[in-house]
Amino acid sequence: MPYRYRKSLVEAKAALKAIVLSLPRTTLVEEDETYLHVKFTSLLLRFVDDVEFVFDDETKTVHFRSASRTGYGDLGVNRRRMEEIRQIAEVKL
Repeated sequence: MPYRYRKSLVEAKAALKAIVLSLPRTTLVEEDETYLHVKFTSLLLRFVDDVEFVFDDETKTVHFRSASRTGYGDLGVNRRRMEEIRQIAEVKL
């Protein structure tokens, strides 16, 4: 389910970027006006998860995709991370 935002596109993207980059072991990979691509690296085994956010200003939604680069399962790590971001974003976006 996408995130909703109330602010302007620029403000919402800046807020989400700040939220995401405040999480541990996060690196910004790519960014443009309506897109963010970040990677998260796990502490122990250094697994990398890619997360992409696309902002749709017409509907005021942020669509996202989170996926592990390797393996078949992550024991729910991606889902928990995205829900943590959602809880923070609901207040700040």
